[in-house]
Amino acid sequence: MTTGPRTPGPRTPGTQPPGTQAAARPVLRVHGLSVRFALRGGRYVEAVIDAGFELAAGECLVLVGESGCGKSVLASALLGLLPGNAQTAGTALLDDGLDLLAADERTLARTVRGRRIGLVPQSPAAHLTPVRTVRSQLEEAVRELTGAPRAGRRAAAEAAAARAAFPTGHLDRHPHELSGGLAQRAATALALVGDAPLLLADEPTTGLDRDLVHRTADELRAHTRDGRSLLMITHDLAAAARIADTVAVMYAGRIVELAPAARFFGAPGPRHPYARGLLAALPEREFTPLPGNPPALSALPPGCAFAARCPAAGPACAERPAFTGGLACHHPAVPEPARA
Repeated sequence: MTTGPRTPGPRTPGTQPPGTQAAARPVLRVHGLSVRFALRGGRYVEAVIDAGFELAAGECLVLVGESGCGKSVLASALLGLLPGNAQTAGTALLDDGLDLLAADERTLARTVRGRRIGLVPQSPAAHLTPVRTVRSQLEEAVRELTGAPRAGRRAAAEAAAARAAFPTGHLDRHPHELSGGLAQRAATALALVGDAPLLLADEPTTGLDRDLVHRTADELRAHTRDGRSLLMITHDLAAAARIADTVAVMYAGRIVELAPAARFFGAPGPRHPYARGLLAALPEREFTPLPGNPPALSALPPGCAFAARCPAAGPACAERPAFTGGLACHHPAVPEPARA
């Protein structure tokens, strides 16, 4: 482990043209990413455990799971925004070989954040400057990220606001004058200013009504035009189904399933019992809640972390399952045979 941080319109998912993603170079390659937080008395909280995935140019990968499973910690690790008691391991390589986990704060601040990776934060209130209007913050972002002359900054700021469905009439307000949903849209507008090759959206639809969830998801998906990529973190499976090419399911700090979105949300469906339970809990499906609660990250069991909630659990689950073929499970669901 190394110590961090470096100090301060609807679409059918998974329907890119055949071979598009396979031929594209990865914009981000994450391997063995682990994050733990040191506590007093030599104890640790294992927040992310051995996460791995690749994100291709033009691809939207959505990371889903219940609150507290480690999704936002993973996002913070990629941008070097972890607190001082965090320790990281593994690699997170951009397309030029830059390892985000090993990069120093100067590199991250000057060349990565906003320029190569745009961030829609989970907490917009902490991301927006309270003493400045939304317009002034957008115009400053335009200046810093695009170098646009003063004459063009106002129009560029208003265009970014429109993309995020932020009303022009509120641009001259301060963050404390905004509702939670408007603050979220202001933060989204800031993230869209630089048209970064990779956009990382951490719970970008929090506080929005369903129509705005759809509009925000569609705009984030539109970011992937011209080879840009999107990594979205959410517990909103409806938003994920709307825009994802690939779905990664996280439980108790681990990615337990990685699957094409068309298969995950369609037929034959997810293979991990936890992922199947997430879908079954949706109102438009079985509306059956998952029993029990996830374990605390500070007290993970030695075997499968989902075993206590899993109807298929057996003796083999006393051992932690390896992640093989996009799945970490001793008792995966068996897909139904295709009908003739």
